[in-house]
Amino acid sequence: MEGLKVSDANLVVYVHPSKSNKVPQAVLRELSSLLFRFNESFDGVVLAYDVQIQDKIAKILPGFHPYFGVKLKAKLLLFAPKPNMLLEGKVVKLTERSIHVIVLGFSSAIITGEDIREDFNHKIKHGDELFASRSQKRHVIKVGTMIRFLVKSFDEERLHISGSLLPANTGSIRWLARHSEDFSVSDRSTRKRSESEGELVGGETYSLNNDHQIKKSKKHRIRE
Repeated sequence: MEGLKVSDANLVVYVHPSKSNKVPQAVLRELSSLLFRFNESFDGVVLAYDVQIQDKIAKILPGFHPYFGVKLKAKLLLFAPKPNMLLEGKVVKLTERSIHVIVLGFSSAIITGEDIREDFNHKIKHGDELFASRSQKRHVIKVGTMIRFLVKSFDEERLHISGSLLPANTGSIRWLARHSEDFSVSDRSTRKRSESEGELVGGETYSLNNDHQIKKSKKHRIRE
């Protein structure tokens, strides 16, 4: 699935001297405050991290008394959906004019009627609402279906995605997998677009203060 990336970053975490005998636990507690929130410095939602403490001896920093700084090397897993990326999620609700999806268990997405291609027809079968393809009878989307959809926009504050099922290579993942040859050309084009967008590389230094705010001391470098 697109929208996921790994970033290497240098961090400085500020810890109170009262936690000096439990620095690893204090550091992890501070880092956990970053999880499942959009972070502008990293340009994504932090999903997970793997850290290594660089200095075994922490130093008290001028201007931050009485806190001391702990330097870390961190590998961050980020969720950073951009327009025209393909995401996957589970359908949790259907109406005649919308499909509601959960992505990675925490980010909500909605696909409104204008973004559902005309080939899909809304039906009620055995009391359950669903969308069924007119041209491919076995292509059905209902509550519980895992779907692939195109990103239109991403609300960074609410972690809410606006999506689309207009492209032919979107819909039920199970159905698409069985007909993958039909979309091989589209998939290759998507991969080329993703590669051309570049990736985040190391070299940034960030500071995490006691208010869980991040400050960046050097701009991102993008490798094309």
